[in-house]
Amino acid sequence: MIFDSVERFIVGTVGLPGERAFFLQVRQSGKLATVAVEKSQVAALTERLEMLISQLRKSGHAIGLNLLERDDKPLEQPIEADFVVGAISISWSEDGNHVEIELLDVEQESQQGWNLFLSLEMANAFVKRARAVIESGRLPCPLCGLPIDPQGHLCPRANGYKR
Repeated sequence: MIFDSVERFIVGTVGLPGERAFFLQVRQSGKLATVAVEKSQVAALTERLEMLISQLRKSGHAIGLNLLERDDKPLEQPIEADFVVGAISISWSEDGNHVEIELLDVEQESQQGWNLFLSLEMANAFVKRARAVIESGRLPCPLCGLPIDPQGHLCPRANGYKR
């Protein structure tokens, strides 16, 4: 599916920290599409988009990036994933002056996927929201970096002692 006039592209979660399911949603021409992703995929996508935006700022392409505010509205209903994301690719089209994000289904034989064409401003707004969503989860252990559950966790760096 191709989204070349994206009105909204966000990440959101369902559930409590430690048990959250992550979703990406895109809205275009009144049509809503949703895919399921892993938190690590959202973190990697966010990190790569931040790197791309930083490089474009240095080269003079990223003027006026703070025009779009972070979208804090919830995921739209119904939250039903069209597929589970397996692979993600990002590219910059200098000709079209947009970011292309390709999301492919984890089940390669299904041949499902999305191609999104985002303005740099929309990509930056996505990064702002994604950072907030990622950071709203469980705090990492200062010793091992693994997430700490409300009941604590068995820290491998503390020789299995509960922290």
